[in-house]
Amino acid sequence: MSSQSKSKPAAAAPRLRLRITATAESIVRSGHPWLFADSIHEQNRAGNTGELAVIYDRKDEFLAVGLYDPDSPIRVRVLHAGKPQTIDASWWRNRLQETLARREGLFDAQTNGYRCINGESDGWPGLVLDRYGDALVLKLYTAAWLPRLGELVPLIRETQAGERLILRLSRNIQRLAEKEFKHADGEILYGPGLNEPVIFLETGLRFEADVLRGQKTGFFLDQRENRRKVEALAKGRAVLNAFSFSGGFSLYAARGGAKSVTDLDISAHALASAERNFKLNADIPAVAGCPHEMVQADTFEWLDKSANRKFDLIILDPPSLAKREAERAGAIRAYGKLVAAGIRCLNNGSVLLAASCSAHVSADEFFAVVRQTAAGSGRKFVELETSLHAPDHAARFKEAEYLKAIYLRFDK
Repeated sequence: MSSQSKSKPAAAAPRLRLRITATAESIVRSGHPWLFADSIHEQNRAGNTGELAVIYDRKDEFLAVGLYDPDSPIRVRVLHAGKPQTIDASWWRNRLQETLARREGLFDAQTNGYRCINGESDGWPGLVLDRYGDALVLKLYTAAWLPRLGELVPLIRETQAGERLILRLSRNIQRLAEKEFKHADGEILYGPGLNEPVIFLETGLRFEADVLRGQKTGFFLDQRENRRKVEALAKGRAVLNAFSFSGGFSLYAARGGAKSVTDLDISAHALASAERNFKLNADIPAVAGCPHEMVQADTFEWLDKSANRKFDLIILDPPSLAKREAERAGAIRAYGKLVAAGIRCLNNGSVLLAASCSAHVSADEFFAVVRQTAAGSGRKFVELETSLHAPDHAARFKEAEYLKAIYLRFDK
C-alpha cells in the first residue's frame, strides 16, 4: 500500500523517520504493536494520517515500520519489526492470506459468524473484520486506516466471499472520518443496501446481528466457546442469564435442555433482540418447549432483592466494569459483589459461570476475586475450569487479553 496519505503525492515528502527512547526500543523489539507519542524523541517531519512511519534504533538501523496517527496517543501502530520489508500490495495480500489461514478448520457450515481479522493479534493494528453470513463488517479503531480504504476494500472483496461490506468506526474517529475522509459509521462500502439486522448461524443456532448500529460489530462473537459449554451444562436446570443482552447464552441453554431460562438485562432493546432470537429458532423443539422469562432490571439490584429465587445455572457476563486503569480496583470490588449476589441465588448442585471483558482487570485478578468470594460464602464448591479467548479472537500481547471466564459448581 502507498506510504502516503491521499492528500500527499508519493514524491512530496521524504519517508517519515522516527527515533524513539531506549525503553520504547526494547518494547518494540519484544513485539509490542503500539508506540506512544511520548516515546518519540525525534522525527524528520510532521506525519500524515495513515502513512508509513519507519522507526530506527540508536545505531540508525531499521527497527520497525507502522501506520502513523498524529491525532492518537498511540502514535504508531506497528506492522512489522525486525529486518526491513517492502510494505506493498503483495505484502498486504500475503498478510491477509496468513491471517485467514489461521481460521481454516475452525468452523463448519453450522457456524458462519466469526472473526476473520483480530486487530493487533493478527498483525492488523486497530482493525477487525467480522463475518455474519454473507455480510462482512470492517471496524476501525484508528484513523490511520481511513486513507487506505481505497486499497484495503478491494483486497477484502477479492479474498472474502460476501455480498456486502459494512464500515464501523470507533467513536473517537467518527468526526474525523466524516470531515476529512467522507466516511461514516454504518456505511456500506459495497453491496446492496440494508435496513434491518442480518441473520447468521452459530453452532446451528440462528442469531440476528445489528451490523449497522449494534455494539462492537453487531454481536458478541467472542463468547461463542462459553455459550457452547453452557449448552452442555444446561440439561434439566433452571438458568439465569444476567446481563443477557441478545440472549445468546439463553438460547444455547434452551437447546441444551434447560428446564427454564430467564434473561435479565436493564435494556428493553436488548431483551427485544433476545425475544427475536428465540423466535428465529422456534423450529428447534427444545427451544420452543423451554419457558423463557425476560426481566428488565439492573442486575446488581435485582440479584440483591431476589435471593429467594433460586437457579441451577447462573451466567454473570457484565459489560466492562473498568474502561480505564483508574477504575480497576473498583471493578474488582464490583465483581466480588456480583459473584456474592449470584451465589446466594444458587441451589445446591448448581453451577456459576462468571465472565469478565475488562482488559484492565487481569485474568489472575478476576479469578482470584471469584475464588475468594466463593470461599467466603461458606458453601462447598468445586472449580470446574477457566477459559480465555476463543481461537478466532486470539490475544498475542498483554493489552489484548481482556476475556476470561471461570466455572464453579456449588454442592451445598
